[in-house]
Amino acid sequence: MSAQTTAPETSKRPALLRAPAERETATGRRKEASARVLLFRGTGAIQVNKREITRYFGRPTLQMIVRQPLEAMQLNDKVDVIANVHGGGLAGQAGAIRHAISRALLTFDPTLKPLLRKGDYLMRDPRMKERKKYGRKGARRRFQFSKR
Repeated sequence: MSAQTTAPETSKRPALLRAPAERETATGRRKEASARVLLFRGTGAIQVNKREITRYFGRPTLQMIVRQPLEAMQLNDKVDVIANVHGGGLAGQAGAIRHAISRALLTFDPTLKPLLRKGDYLMRDPRMKERKKYGRKGARRRFQFSKR
């Protein structure tokens, strides 16, 4: 056997995006999730928690929710997004990123405000989980009734 040295395999992980000095930052929230977003000129790449959007959000509907403000403003392939999100579930996280991207777009270009308002992207969704009450099984569900 010959002792051949093989080059180490290149990882299949795509390169992480680097945010330039000229960038817009914003915070968005939905349910229990909160997201911090960096928005800057680029090619349309979206990175969530150091992963591609397709790898982080498996469901196409969640990916669509995140991209909604960019598509509405026709900036899909003009800006890159780096998002850090924590808390809540995947649906809440997607909504939080959407809210943060909308706020970042507003600082990026203030003339987009009427369009973002019209699409309802700037409003923080106030719906939260209702708390459990005493004497109940959950927020509203009662314990099973027993006649005897």
